[in-house]
Amino acid sequence: MPAVGGGRYCADVPRDPGHTDRLVRRLRWEELDPAWLARLAELAREEDLDGGGLLSRPVRTGDATAGLLASDGRASARLVARSPVTVAGLGMIAPVLAAYGRSCVGRASLAEGAQAGRGDVLAVIEGPAADLLRAERPLLNFVQRLCGVATWTRRHVDAMGRTPSLLLDTRKTTPGFRMLEKYAVGVGGGHNHRLGLFDRIMVKDNHLAAAEGADSGARIMELVRRARAARPDLLIEVEVDRPDQIGPALASGAEVILLDNFPLATLRETVPFVRGRAWCEVSGGVSLATLPELGALGPDFISCGALTHAAPWADVGLDWD
Repeated sequence: MPAVGGGRYCADVPRDPGHTDRLVRRLRWEELDPAWLARLAELAREEDLDGGGLLSRPVRTGDATAGLLASDGRASARLVARSPVTVAGLGMIAPVLAAYGRSCVGRASLAEGAQAGRGDVLAVIEGPAADLLRAERPLLNFVQRLCGVATWTRRHVDAMGRTPSLLLDTRKTTPGFRMLEKYAVGVGGGHNHRLGLFDRIMVKDNHLAAAEGADSGARIMELVRRARAARPDLLIEVEVDRPDQIGPALASGAEVILLDNFPLATLRETVPFVRGRAWCEVSGGVSLATLPELGALGPDFISCGALTHAAPWADVGLDWD
């Protein structure tokens, strides 16, 4: 297939099924650092009560409204879905409540990944009334964001229909929230691509542009050679945005070929050509509208940045008992 392979470069580089677990994953809550989660909760409290992030902090800090309450007795409240959601992020209840007072406690009513309907109770919290009032908005911010990512991901997974392709996230995440958002993608039925720059070699268009070489094919071959020598412990992925780059990418021995922003008509030709020689990933222009057609092509992976950067927050409220 000279149009996509450049003939002389084409090589059969069979993919290794043993690589599957290293290529994609679903981040588990147990893998998240409790100290890091506690720090996120503390930062949320600090910006709300103490003006965290401001160069000049307020002279008088704290909750100016809750401080007016005469009673500081115990109270309870429920996290309630205002619309259907995929439940995710209830593990943040404990670190958020701990940041506002050790006497606050919470109990999840539904499991992570559960489908909650309008009016369903996600969790119950209790503690001193003033502490719960202070913790309300940061707690909702975490839960609404993570339920939103999980719910949005579930919609995209459902839109793919019956296909062997796996839906992947990207690094287009909220700074500081990446691991939480990637966790929520997994809860919603998606899978995680690399977690960061540290866990895979990924040769993208700007790497090729910055590298020395006579042509793109030579750049690809040389960069993959260097990568293999420098980090034999990591898998290598090459992003291609033109059909003539596919042959050099395959011949280089890269485990994954990413077909980026290819028109659907071109993908119909290139996906079958790559599949079986290397792991085939499709990216660019992925949406709820395009996923059915992309899924029907059967690439190994479809990556979609919108799972995180475009996910609407879930409608979850706190109802006081």
